[in-house]
Amino acid sequence: MNVPPAAAAGAARPSVIQLSIKEKAGLYAAYIPLFADGGIFFPSNREHRLGDDVYVLLTLPEDPQRYPVAGKVAWITPVKSHGGRTQGVGIRFPADEKSRQLKRKIEEILGSSLGSDRPTQTF
Repeated sequence: MNVPPAAAAGAARPSVIQLSIKEKAGLYAAYIPLFADGGIFFPSNREHRLGDDVYVLLTLPEDPQRYPVAGKVAWITPVKSHGGRTQGVGIRFPADEKSRQLKRKIEEILGSSLGSDRPTQTF
């Protein structure tokens, strides 16, 4: 996973994150299927709070398109987290048609690995 530094445009505006996931294994580790409309985890050492607005430009494996997502922080993995998980945040996708299409696209890429018992960066 390649995550450039987040660019904040001021306290009142959401963080902007460019998240490029290069491999299916990285997508599996970052995807949050338990959120109704999907979600994605990204490593971050910035301080975030639950409910913060975050704008993510997401690139998926073998797909040159960037998917814009205006999500909310719904998961926080703190520094020195249990199980050695990476510090970062999980973003809940909004309840809209674009997000539902993105969720379907991600689940299509992941296919049968969605049912795997392999650990992820989230739950």
